[in-house]
Amino acid sequence: MALDTRGILAAVTIAMYIPFLFLSVMVVYRYGISRGDGWVLLLVFCIIRVLGGSLLVAAEDITPVNTGLYIGGYALEASGLSPLLVCTLGLLHSIFQTPDGESRHKRLFRLLQLLGLVALILTIIGISDASSSSSSSSGNTMRRAGVILFVVLYIILVGICLFLWSQVRFVLKYRKQLLKAISIALPFLAIRTLYSVLSTFSSSTFDISSTSSQPNTSDLAKFNILTGEWQIYLVMDMLMEYAVVIIYTVAALVLPLNQDYNSPDLNQDNYPLNRPQW
Repeated sequence: MALDTRGILAAVTIAMYIPFLFLSVMVVYRYGISRGDGWVLLLVFCIIRVLGGSLLVAAEDITPVNTGLYIGGYALEASGLSPLLVCTLGLLHSIFQTPDGESRHKRLFRLLQLLGLVALILTIIGISDASSSSSSSSGNTMRRAGVILFVVLYIILVGICLFLWSQVRFVLKYRKQLLKAISIALPFLAIRTLYSVLSTFSSSTFDISSTSSQPNTSDLAKFNILTGEWQIYLVMDMLMEYAVVIIYTVAALVLPLNQDYNSPDLNQDNYPLNRPQW
């Protein structure tokens, strides 16, 4: 099997995320689902990356060309930003937990999670429709609407992070360390989000079969996920995501976050940040 550059990168993606797939299972087992929605989304992201890479590798191994595999692989590639953003949202939500482990502001964060879900749906449907010449216009509109919602969600994440830093003296001990990890990850996540924007607006179509016959003359052509420069894709997409996953996984395995709960020296009155505010 001879893989082209994109196929090789897809194979590398599989190799990169298989170890983190098992590590994220350990993290979810450690913190559970009820207290760690963010960790669950980290697991979902790793699954998406392994599955998406597998589809792209399989697509290059099958003749005649199966465009469905390409569309599925690239749809997972583009939509992977959603669980990564919502993962970050879940981790920020956990910082608002009280010393007894009670979650605060559930309604607000559920609405923000819904925003990420809507962006995900628009992206997947948009890519599917944009790959069809009969509905490429509406599909392209949905793709762009989805990526704009990703940008909005990222800006909200930054705002929440800044608010938490303004109240950091009220944050639980190990949650402060988690906040530092999230703050370190946000610049990498910003570059990844920017790449999604540039890639989405680099072309008015997502037609796999036409990429070779209709060259992309857009000023943003080099950012196109299908026909753009693979070096840009490697740096702005793959490496940025990998950095975020490493940071979150290390934080989950190193920080004893559960020790923030039910500690005898914690007084609820000392943590007004964890009281209902909205």
